[in-house]
Amino acid sequence: MITRAKRSKVSPSLTFRRACFCLLPLCLGTVTASTLAATAPPPVQLAAGSIVGKRVQYDGVTLREFQGIPYAAPPVGALRWKPPQPVQPCSGLRQARHFGPRCMQLPLFGDMRFRASGMSEDCLYLNVWTPAPGAAVKPKLPVLVYFYGGGFIAGDGSEWRYDGASLARKGIVTVTVNYRLGVFGFLALPALAAESPHHAAGNYGLLDQQAALQWVKANIARFGGDPARVTIGGESAGSISVSALMASPLSRGLIAGAIGESGALFAPIAPLTLADAEQQGEIFAMHLGADSLGALRALPAQTLLQASGNGNAPSAMPDIDGYFLAEAPAATFARGTQAHVPLLLGSNSQEGFYPAILKQQSPTPAHYRAALERLFGKQAARALALYPGGNRAEVERSATALAGDMFIAHTTWRWMALQRRTGKAPVYFYYFAQPRPARRHPGAGEKPAAGAVHSGEIEYALGNLDSNRVYAWTSTDHHVSRVMEGYFAQFIKTGNPNGPGLPAWPAVRVSDGGLLRQSIGAHTHTMVDHGAARQAFLREFYATHAGEP
Repeated sequence: MITRAKRSKVSPSLTFRRACFCLLPLCLGTVTASTLAATAPPPVQLAAGSIVGKRVQYDGVTLREFQGIPYAAPPVGALRWKPPQPVQPCSGLRQARHFGPRCMQLPLFGDMRFRASGMSEDCLYLNVWTPAPGAAVKPKLPVLVYFYGGGFIAGDGSEWRYDGASLARKGIVTVTVNYRLGVFGFLALPALAAESPHHAAGNYGLLDQQAALQWVKANIARFGGDPARVTIGGESAGSISVSALMASPLSRGLIAGAIGESGALFAPIAPLTLADAEQQGEIFAMHLGADSLGALRALPAQTLLQASGNGNAPSAMPDIDGYFLAEAPAATFARGTQAHVPLLLGSNSQEGFYPAILKQQSPTPAHYRAALERLFGKQAARALALYPGGNRAEVERSATALAGDMFIAHTTWRWMALQRRTGKAPVYFYYFAQPRPARRHPGAGEKPAAGAVHSGEIEYALGNLDSNRVYAWTSTDHHVSRVMEGYFAQFIKTGNPNGPGLPAWPAVRVSDGGLLRQSIGAHTHTMVDHGAARQAFLREFYATHAGEP
């Protein structure tokens, strides 16, 4: 048995092998079938063939881990920029003991720590953590399918912060999914729409996610999971994906609950029109000198990746392709045709920071007023009333709030408000307020952030603080993690975050002139959020400038 103690590092993944392996000494080198059988759980029979994972111990609980399971055919060659295709059956026994390659991406984010064995266009793999069968493990366990963040241009299901062992220890089958990114996942061209039976182009990364959910529906029972109790979750681009999956007619019937951490596919992060996405794609193809779809598909993946790093790259954003998305999610949610499932969502206290508003200017009231005039024009006075800045401290506070709202918090609020209005299930809204502690090895003059920065909640929510050795986590941080992970686990199991030992968390409702919201931090409590007027102002602003209702 492979043993792993709670909050301790494990050995890096061995080189991933794309081929299908049989349990024969000829295929496994010096590792014999009897040796592997002694350390591995029984094989799992899937529609595409049998796989074998590994046993691990986590906090005294025996788990099974399966890494690098293919859920779709490699999207290479003629399948580049095609919807994901079925996995080809394997006649042998496939090892699912090492993470598959991460999808093509540039090294843009320093906080991403991968366990994947490299990078490849052949990247449509997922990973499963599940309790080992036994007397204490009930069948038909709840399932979490989690999608990583990274702006649709980076990320991977092997990242330490997304490790599923902690939730699996709590009786949840946890799945992380790789999906195509950047130009590989979101390029749209008229030629792609012309060859599509749905006249659709783009959204291949979202179609990957939908295919993974179909895989989960067909196979998760073999891992002890209940296909009728699948909650989807994600952070940032992963959260935006969750909102899109709730809206899409292809996926909204596959889920029983949803978790969104900072982000939704609403203005200012609204989907492109198909025409705009195609126009961007044509400019990209022109700069590559590719005069046909065949020529683009013949280019090496590395050539496309490097070209995507220049100023002519198309936006790595979903579009209204008429297939995955028939309309903007704002319209779907407003009409009430989204998935009617419980929703837990929220944003962090420092999603943005005041320099994003003030640029190079110091945070004085005069500079702040000038910045609001540049941003909002004739509406600057209204903005100043809602985000006041009478002194330096107030400017820093209000500009930080405005930066966070305009970056991603407003989209999250819109999602909450629309689901609350038209959804037929409870909505639970959080405000994550726990700043990360100091780094273990800070730079000269470096201080911890005053608030909870974007993505700063992930390790807390998934129980993975100690997998991140950058920060000097305190007992308070571990307490906050126990509370937040407890909320997530209860929600995944029941559709309600409340449970024994957790501070009571009411569903969103009007109270004392605001909305009830759970502030999660060192002193978790229910607060009354009075930000509706700010969000109404931003909604009107984006309706005028982004064209979204």
